[in-house]
Amino acid sequence: MNALEIAKDTYWVGVVDYDHHDFHGYSRSPEGTTYNAYLIKDEKNCLIDTVPAGMDKTLLCRMAHVLEPQKVDYIVCNHMELDHEGALAEIVAACKPEKIFCSAMALKSMAGYYGNQMKDWPVQAVKSGETISLGKHTLVFQETRMLHWPDSMVTYCPESKILFSQDAFGQNIASSERFTDEIDHGDLVHRVKEYYFNIVLPYSQYVLKALPVLGQLDIEIIAPDHGLLWRGDKVQEAVNLYREMAEQKPRKRAVVIYDTMWSSTQRLAYAVASGLEENGVPVNLLSVKKNHHSAVMTALADASALAVGSPTHNNGVLPLVMSTLTYIKGLRPKILVGGAFGSYGWSGESPKILQQYLQDMGIEMPAEAVRAQWRPNHDDLAKAHQLGKSMAEALKAKCQD
Repeated sequence: MNALEIAKDTYWVGVVDYDHHDFHGYSRSPEGTTYNAYLIKDEKNCLIDTVPAGMDKTLLCRMAHVLEPQKVDYIVCNHMELDHEGALAEIVAACKPEKIFCSAMALKSMAGYYGNQMKDWPVQAVKSGETISLGKHTLVFQETRMLHWPDSMVTYCPESKILFSQDAFGQNIASSERFTDEIDHGDLVHRVKEYYFNIVLPYSQYVLKALPVLGQLDIEIIAPDHGLLWRGDKVQEAVNLYREMAEQKPRKRAVVIYDTMWSSTQRLAYAVASGLEENGVPVNLLSVKKNHHSAVMTALADASALAVGSPTHNNGVLPLVMSTLTYIKGLRPKILVGGAFGSYGWSGESPKILQQYLQDMGIEMPAEAVRAQWRPNHDDLAKAHQLGKSMAEALKAKCQD
């Protein structure tokens, strides 16, 4: 695949990784991902961001379709995470740039990663509002701290009206297409939510602060560091999606997750789901054994209620359930209504533990946890169904507030 000119004298020169399905070591990327880098050809040639370690040769080869890498004058590092700057040392050695631009916080990250290796690098820290001229193109820097690292910034080119947005507005998509208007819209929205709710969600307050600042720019293309680029009418769609996800307004949908040993807790899970559905709340029913925790978080993008079930195991909760809850808690979704349930043979602590855990997350629990000993009987399933009904009524009331 050659470099692609996305605007006059501005090229995509990134790397498509079809085989990377374990994004950042904790989130699934079922379709692989893309490490986007961009090259602006001008009086001063500028590379914006690089790629992970081991992919430098692909990047340099793609750059060579536009100009010889040693003719690169400037490198901009919008974000020092290693999926973008892991190959920075190799690229600096190949290009020998006059300047490397990054935020002051990124300079600390760079020093932490590269130490003495960067002692002779021509690094210059920049602040929000600072500009550099490439000749016909100007680059304007804007710090976007905590989107999603303290060192993050975006770069805007007013002449080509491109926002180089680093991780913001990205998705994990590996494909031959380069623009969001070239793929199925439903798949696009799903991948955007998957990325946001597993990566960006805890920093939603900073998203809401950044959007008005970015809204002052005349943007025709958003060029993120992962996935596909947004152009034309899709630019406003990207902004609207981010605002909607960051606001997390009440959503009349529930997610029920569970693990099971001998199907008893599974039966309770189906009864809870039935109680929700029969009272007007659609459900995603997910076994944590069969669904990765990042898939659970993606489902929560459209839901404001969460029911959790586990049998009692060694006086506690099954490990996959607790690891999923720990993951959810760290991402801080706005879950308004919760429920807990589980089966047991002897001691039966699990439902109480889950009930308390969800309460400690600040989630309203409209009913007591449901416990069923051995195999659930009709009365147990009726209680689980009632739990679903109670959750549905509580959620619908909140959606009307």
